Amino acid sequence: MTHEPIEPPSPLRAPRPTRAKRMEALAVLPVFYKLAGRRAVLAGGGEGAAWKAELLSAAGADVDVYAGEISGQMREVAEAPPAGGIRLIERDWQSDDLAGAAIAVGAITDAQEGLAFADAARAHGVPVNVIDRPELCQFQFGSIVNRSPLVVAISTDGSAPVFGQAIRSRIEAWLPEGFKLWAQAAKAWRSQAGRLGATVAERRRFWELFTQTALNRAETPPTAQDLEDLITQAAREREGNPGGGFVYLVGAGPGDPELLTLRAVRALRSADVILYDDLVSDAVMEFARREARRILVGKTGYGPSCKQTQINALMVELAGQGNRVVRLKSGDPMIFGRGGEEVDVLRSAGVAFEVIPGISAVQAAAASLNVSLTHRDHAKRLQLVTGHSREGRLPDTLDWQALADQHATTAVYMAQRTLGELSQKLIASGMPPATPAVATFNLTRADARTIAGTIATLPGLLQNDGINGPCLVLIGEVFRAATSGQAHATDLLVNPGGPGD
Repeated sequence: MTHEPIEPPSPLRAPRPTRAKRMEALAVLPVFYKLAGRRAVLAGGGEGAAWKAELLSAAGADVDVYAGEISGQMREVAEAPPAGGIRLIERDWQSDDLAGAAIAVGAITDAQEGLAFADAARAHGVPVNVIDRPELCQFQFGSIVNRSPLVVAISTDGSAPVFGQAIRSRIEAWLPEGFKLWAQAAKAWRSQAGRLGATVAERRRFWELFTQTALNRAETPPTAQDLEDLITQAAREREGNPGGGFVYLVGAGPGDPELLTLRAVRALRSADVILYDDLVSDAVMEFARREARRILVGKTGYGPSCKQTQINALMVELAGQGNRVVRLKSGDPMIFGRGGEEVDVLRSAGVAFEVIPGISAVQAAAASLNVSLTHRDHAKRLQLVTGHSREGRLPDTLDWQALADQHATTAVYMAQRTLGELSQKLIASGMPPATPAVATFNLTRADARTIAGTIATLPGLLQNDGINGPCLVLIGEVFRAATSGQAHATDLLVNPGGPGD
């Protein structure tokens, strides 16, 4: 059998440590400030001030309210404060009133008085907020979602409070009330650190199990038995895996971070080390725990690539050191991702592991093109093959009669360099030259491209276009509807025609 010439083998490269994306500029520093048992000064007695008095009291502060006139709403709040006390002092504030306060808030409408209040607070070294005067404020109050001790605050740096409130409403709707009880349980159980694990890694695993349970049972109050069950589960895991190391083989999907599974996100957020491929997008990596070590072990078609043996050895070594390792692959790890080889190595080394599936390119292509790959009028079978063997050419073991079946839809991974030979062999095996064929690049990403033609014309279209990137070729009658607009995907397809159509 003869083959078309191929490019030289890919140059080798070593796994390379990388770092998380650097922190971008923050308009404000988000902090959570403890006020329990401390004194807060509030200037103003109106209805707007009453809300601030209630908020400060809820945080445990003892609030001194200075105002010549006290509203009825303020008096109601002072009669039944949420936590800390509220003392009403019916006179205007004075500079010395601010001495020793932990925080100062001015509900002041007069511009000159507001400026004087801010200056007095600064003179006494007291953080100050003047309501509706952001230029005078050293801090702002965000929109709050209260599941205390779980507290979420949203800030727009004073620029768009209504926008912040709208975001708060969305979070309120998503965040179950039951999380409050689980957060309270976490606070109580943390005091039993000795029972939760002897090492930092063991204790973190306990809290991972706790988090999974809380997310799954948000509306069911935690019990003392839940604590015992979680401790037992963590202990059993340690018995079955004394070294504590663990490897997740995770599918990162085609690139859009919103297509990650929830389990993949949890794995990324618990990882000590992430071994990731070139094709994993930066947006996906943003879900990783910031403290995690990141090592690029990428493989690029006909470009610099790490040896698979290096990647295998790294997984075993890092897990042997007790790390939780995420091996992050584009698409799905078990579809042309060498996941099977890595599973064999982990089993042989006695390393505990879990495979977390991802959305593969063929699934993403079907969704992006609005095409059913198994439309019952056109296809009775879906077949996935690789266009790239270990030697960089078409595999010798492909079943050409099956691939030429007009009643099947075929997805060919890594096919761009071998598409010319693939096209010739399919036509020689009986596939009509006018069979629709589509090439997709960088699926679900901002630079996604789709080029459509026929199995006879597609190789030339790609060569003339000069496009590069992760490529998936799809072949079959299901795409004829797409090129004619029946599947509402004509905006994604160009050059649909060709000889014989």
